Amino acid sequence: MSDCIYIRDLALRTIIGIFPEERVKRQDVIVNVVMEVTSHAPAAASDDIADATDYKEITKQLIDHVEGSSYNLIETLAERCADICLAASAVNQVTVTIDKPGALRFARSVAVEITRKK
Repeated sequence: MSDCIYIRDLALRTIIGIFPEERVKRQDVIVNVVMEVTSHAPAAASDDIADATDYKEITKQLIDHVEGSSYNLIETLAERCADICLAASAVNQVTVTIDKPGALRFARSVAVEITRKK
């Protein structure tokens, strides 16, 4: 059994893509994260944020990074987001999904999903 933290449907804008028109204007991306953490039990027992994984801080770091980035590939963006999550001491594993809405004609979105462990 594992304890997880979910960050769902984080809607951000960034420069992403390989085509010249994608390098000029920010595009929408949707970031979803599942972080497997050591245990929620200490935080649940103490009811103290000091014993919890600070998902607000991780989210802030993700927002700052994604909105300040300029990658060619969503694969690269997913890797960097995973690195941010894994930097938190209690996070043992993370799954990051990056959706790029409208990237393909006739498709709602294109997405890349990666899972990384410490």
